Amino acid sequence: MKSIIAFVSILLMFVLVIPANAGGKEELQKHFKNIANKVKATENATEKREILNESFQKMSKALNTLESTGMISDKDQVGIDGLKATMQENQDELAGKNGFERVSDNQLNNFSDYVVQNMEQAEMITISLVSLLLIIILVVLLV
Repeated sequence: MKSIIAFVSILLMFVLVIPANAGGKEELQKHFKNIANKVKATENATEKREILNESFQKMSKALNTLESTGMISDKDQVGIDGLKATMQENQDELAGKNGFERVSDNQLNNFSDYVVQNMEQAEMITISLVSLLLIIILVVLLV
């Protein structure tokens, strides 16, 4: 019985890996697009900043939680480090820290679009399917 369960589990992993691999990165990008849409739907600049800042903090917390599990490969760690660096730069730019000029209130909608594009081009390419899915799960749980 255990061998049948193991065989079915392995078979399901192979069947589900192909669509999940494409979906992992797409789900993360969809998350950032949803944040950008929330920012655009909000009129108050302070609330827009808060939405963006909370998003950066949740993603950073999810990445830190994933790192603390010890379940990631060295290759994934490189990708996660790149993603964390991109997130930190975006957060610094939003707040005007570490040599960045603070994003003006009237540019917050454009900045949210920039964040989406920046995240799409980030080092997520080198992050494995398992890590991407764990990031998505952690972000959802932190919401």
